[in-house]
Amino acid sequence: MKTMLTLLFIGILAASCNTTKIANKTDPQTSSRVQDTVRIANDSLEYEILIIEPGFNSWLASRAKPEGFYSQEYLESRNRIYVSEWNSRVIQPQRYPSHLYELQIDYQPSIDYGYDVNYKLYNYFIYFQLTYKQRLGPFEPRI
Repeated sequence: MKTMLTLLFIGILAASCNTTKIANKTDPQTSSRVQDTVRIANDSLEYEILIIEPGFNSWLASRAKPEGFYSQEYLESRNRIYVSEWNSRVIQPQRYPSHLYELQIDYQPSIDYGYDVNYKLYNYFIYFQLTYKQRLGPFEPRI
């Protein structure tokens, strides 16, 4: 499971990168995007999630609701919906952009991933929907 989640987010990174962009070394906003990695790990459950998405870390810090705003139950219920729709799109590359949905997410509702994982995963889904103009559930993504 640890490997699957890691591969998923590495695949997301690869899909979201543009091929040739020359970064301006004097632009601090550009250099902060290059170093934009969020790592979530729990050795006792043997999982690790790496979110390597340009702009996500700064978006999480500046636009997302603060930790504690949502309950863990709320985050888990939304993540179940988002993961289900995400995985459905992965197996339908003829219908959805395959460069956005490359790998399935192994998110099991019976496992307590804790607040931090659910918070960051939920916010990644919100960021993804807003950035790529995708809708992963029956409700509008909101911040």
